[in-house]
Amino acid sequence: MRVLFLNDLSDPRIGSSIRMMYQEAERLRELGHETALITATQDPAEVGETAIEGMRTFRVHSDYPVRWRAWVALDNKRVRGPVRGVLADWKPDVVHSHLIHTHLSYASLTAAREAGAGVVFTAHDVMTFCYQKLTCFHGGEEHGGKLRDYRAYWQKCIPCQRFRFRPGRNRAIRRVLERDVHRFTVVSDELGRVIEANGIRVDRTIHNALREQPRLPAPEEVDAFRAEHGLAGKQVIAIGGRLHEQKGVVQLLRALAALAREFPELRLVVMGRRDVYDREFAGEARALGVADRVVPTGWLDGDELQRAYAAVDVFVTPSICLDTFGLVNLEAMEHRKPVVATEFGGSPEVVLDGETGLVVNPFDVEALAARIAALLRDPARARAMGEAGYLRLRERFTIARLTDEFLEEYELARAAVSVRSGGPPGR
Repeated sequence: MRVLFLNDLSDPRIGSSIRMMYQEAERLRELGHETALITATQDPAEVGETAIEGMRTFRVHSDYPVRWRAWVALDNKRVRGPVRGVLADWKPDVVHSHLIHTHLSYASLTAAREAGAGVVFTAHDVMTFCYQKLTCFHGGEEHGGKLRDYRAYWQKCIPCQRFRFRPGRNRAIRRVLERDVHRFTVVSDELGRVIEANGIRVDRTIHNALREQPRLPAPEEVDAFRAEHGLAGKQVIAIGGRLHEQKGVVQLLRALAALAREFPELRLVVMGRRDVYDREFAGEARALGVADRVVPTGWLDGDELQRAYAAVDVFVTPSICLDTFGLVNLEAMEHRKPVVATEFGGSPEVVLDGETGLVVNPFDVEALAARIAALLRDPARARAMGEAGYLRLRERFTIARLTDEFLEEYELARAAVSVRSGGPPGR
């Protein structure tokens, strides 16, 4: 089978979902299938064919002010011809779309269907009906994060987006998805419920997955990381990934301030871009009196990222947006670390409350601090949860499982093409 992926992004270092795409592609090739990727680049010098992570990759040019995304993402005329050219030349059996809502655009799904391919769409986020990460559904601090208003409607969207709001955008996206996508998958059951609440058909949940590292850091490597960052002899909690207020960084800083009285040697490792931390969160840390307890490492990847995970006692994912899955949860579980996770989104499907970690409403900062404290006070319980999390990862969230489930979806998509065309699947 020839599987062509669509993804606006191609650098496996900048997004866990992108790394997962490459890992699935590698597994598909191990099983004898062929894979390729169409992606976007903002550098005209990069346009053309290359190879990334062992996968044949076609880069097309797209660069425009993102404020126009609600218009361009429906049909980006800059990429229309190159995408159709790859489809005609490479002749995929299946096109699997991941992230296309900025550059490759929803028109690429139409082109894939018209080329005769089975089309599978995986929603990693809420951009099929929202303009950003879904942040309004819970009512914020005013309502304690307890509302569950998932539908998009103009009374909410216009005040949020103002001049970026495009009337008819969501209706146009629904029309393309209904007409051109044979199988629509989501990365968590909760994301599926949210998308269905906005009138979009969901066929199946396929939870994200992780290909385990060939080796984890040795104890001396972990000790060296701790020494380098002033963590020797300290209790360590951590947050990682893209730093943004919607990831609950402020809530975690407030919890850190509450924890400081009981845990004077506690440190918070912030595994994300240092310039973002300094610009957006360092002032809050100073105001709370915890600046000297925060260790911003800057962006980490490769072996250094693995050493950071291994140096942590408790990993925290306190997102206040709809965190659709939270692949960092799996990355922490691989290192046998207990996770204190947000209740918003898919994290409770990954982190089993009371078994592999603890789940909390991050707007309740007192409860967030209490969950973290419970694990810091009881290292044996924390280790047991970490071990249970690792076993859950190996049982439920492997790339082999994910690939097998997508192969089933690919066959269903090809069968749907056959039913519509009146011929046998494949070519």
